[in-house]
Amino acid sequence: MKIIFINRYFFPDQSATSRMTTSIALALVQRGFDVMAVASREIHNQRTTDLPADEVIAGVQVKRLATFRFGRHTVVGRAIDYLCFHVLAFFWLLRNVSAGDMAVVCTDPPFLSVTSAVALRLKGGIMVNWIMDLFPETAVELGFFRRWRLPVQLARKARNWSLNSPGIAVCSTSRMAAYIEQQGLPRDQLVVMHHWSDGEEIYPITPSRNRLRSQWGLSGTFVVGYSGNFGRAHEFQTIIDAARRLKDRDDIRFLLIGGGYQHAAVMEAARQLQLDNMIFKPLQPIANLSESLNAADVHLVSLLPELEHCIVPSKFYGILAAGRPTIFIGDPDGEVPRVLASTGCGRSVEIGAVDDLTAAICDMRNSPELRTEMGQKARQLLLKEYSREKAIDAWCALITRVRNASPSVSPIAQGISP
Repeated sequence: MKIIFINRYFFPDQSATSRMTTSIALALVQRGFDVMAVASREIHNQRTTDLPADEVIAGVQVKRLATFRFGRHTVVGRAIDYLCFHVLAFFWLLRNVSAGDMAVVCTDPPFLSVTSAVALRLKGGIMVNWIMDLFPETAVELGFFRRWRLPVQLARKARNWSLNSPGIAVCSTSRMAAYIEQQGLPRDQLVVMHHWSDGEEIYPITPSRNRLRSQWGLSGTFVVGYSGNFGRAHEFQTIIDAARRLKDRDDIRFLLIGGGYQHAAVMEAARQLQLDNMIFKPLQPIANLSESLNAADVHLVSLLPELEHCIVPSKFYGILAAGRPTIFIGDPDGEVPRVLASTGCGRSVEIGAVDDLTAAICDMRNSPELRTEMGQKARQLLLKEYSREKAIDAWCALITRVRNASPSVSPIAQGISP
């Protein structure tokens, strides 16, 4: 039996979905599984990269499909890229899947489970539907397709149909799983498996030993960090307003690392407001990731409240690995705030609560003992609950149970508890 991971990106790409699928795929090979990966030939946000069509990475056979490369800059171009990957992945599955093979289907591009489900049902394959981002709900909550009710309803029905394919659905949060259950998927076909981070790849580094802190001129300052995707699902006005309030504080700097849809707008706002305390850096290579995350004394994570059942900010787990406190901006009853409240490794503020955010930043600036305690709790939480090793064990157990179950629709998920 082969295990086939299907996602638009795979190593050496360093986007969130690529890092997670690559991490699990490589670990499963080490545990003795026969693993393949199907991806595109491109790197996230790079149009010129042309990765090889076929290669073997640490025992994982990687097949890369030659898709269009219109990029993420326009909705139409992105839709064409998505459609191309859907079509090519569908025919690849038809040609290469055998009865009993297992496909771990991710959500990049959206609705990949629908086309994959058709091919897998025709070939007698089993699908592990790994829901990292929930569509079409994410698009609807962000304001897309509000006038297109019928297409949205059809898309949701098609997605729900694919979830009922032989296999299991893996959700990133309990709230997402509860929502999917409300859509009609039987509880015994749902499992919650949280995201994670590699504690050996990302680890605490003291400011005095952080090379990037020195190179970026941050020595002797208190650094408030944001690292990752500047996507539509995140909120930045509260951060900009806090930086404006603190612009005269020479001892506080905002370090924003990454790129994405809102990156240019955030940079322009900082320029217009003359926020010299906001420093922008590009995403760092994997070799610099630990130093990059440790360059901040405290990290900001944001998520629009209406997306709590659709998305989980994966950057949170890297922050835990770095042993840094988190200030979450969003729903105070969200997934990350509940973890922060129960473990004491950070604080939460609501969107628009600029006074609360600036107060939290100043409190952490003035309380090094509090920062140290929160950072230690963050690292301990990573090692106890969200480590790569724990995630690998959970995935191995899940795949083994699904593999050993009957290939019929109903019994596949028997014995797998959410």
